[in-house]
Amino acid sequence: MKVRSETIDNPSYVLLTAAYNEEHYIEETIKSVVAQHLRPKMWVIVSDGSTDRTDEIVRQYAMRYPFIRLVRREKDDSREFASKVFALRAGFQMLTMDSIQFVGHLDADVWLAPCYFSNLLAKFGEDPELGVAGGWCLEAASNQAWQPRPGNCTWSVPGAIQMFRGECYKDIGELLPIEYGGEDWYAEIRARMCGWRVRSFPELEARHLRASGTRASLLRYCYRAGFMDYALGSHPIFEFAKVARMSAAPPYLLNALLRMLGFLAAHVSGKRMVSPACIAFLRREQLGRLLLLYLTGASTSTEGASRFKKPLRTA
Repeated sequence: MKVRSETIDNPSYVLLTAAYNEEHYIEETIKSVVAQHLRPKMWVIVSDGSTDRTDEIVRQYAMRYPFIRLVRREKDDSREFASKVFALRAGFQMLTMDSIQFVGHLDADVWLAPCYFSNLLAKFGEDPELGVAGGWCLEAASNQAWQPRPGNCTWSVPGAIQMFRGECYKDIGELLPIEYGGEDWYAEIRARMCGWRVRSFPELEARHLRASGTRASLLRYCYRAGFMDYALGSHPIFEFAKVARMSAAPPYLLNALLRMLGFLAAHVSGKRMVSPACIAFLRREQLGRLLLLYLTGASTSTEGASRFKKPLRTA
């Protein structure tokens, strides 16, 4: 077992952001980062082929705040969801990992309270085995009140606000460009495969500024999410249980059915995007969670599943 010897008395972090046509939101995101009690050592914002004022807005702030760097790349529309991964990779090329304690992925449409990053890094200081962490995403409800996103849970961190311990980031390896999305989920699986803990903290709130998409785009996303689940190797039993739980809430019944339809369709036309070892590990976790849920009658986490098979540190 690897011994954690890193001290974080004076923690520092860097941020990577992939932005495509975010002129309506990115300025609020930048303002919230600039207002942090603990600012990033460097923040690389990659304009992923933006055609609006995104570059102009970032450039204006970069002139005032030297820690902000703008990188421009041309978007490859044929890669769709994977384009974000290639943008983050381009930003990563600007970093020197040997001097980095923490790496954060931050979407360009998120607002954070001034104490967000200082409180988040304090969580890492309390747990040397914590590899990936973040808060909970909040979205504006119809009454304009900020409410937790339905998919929030303590055992997974939203991709919009994932923070990685530097050593964990190295263990995970290069981000995987998955055709249907899910690079954030894959990163968490890889982190746990290497023996790291993944945790999301409800008290650390992140406001998602972008309004929910149209009903048609949401349904299309749910269908493609089924393909993503298949591509990452989700166990059919677990997939059925997840969809059944979603279906219990009437507003999400159609979403759940489309996700299951996408998962079934993927068995015909889809393809696996991860290694057999990754699939086997994920399925052990999923079945362990289902077993624990059955035994306790309460919701559980991936870390609870580790009681049945503790992840092996492979790096």
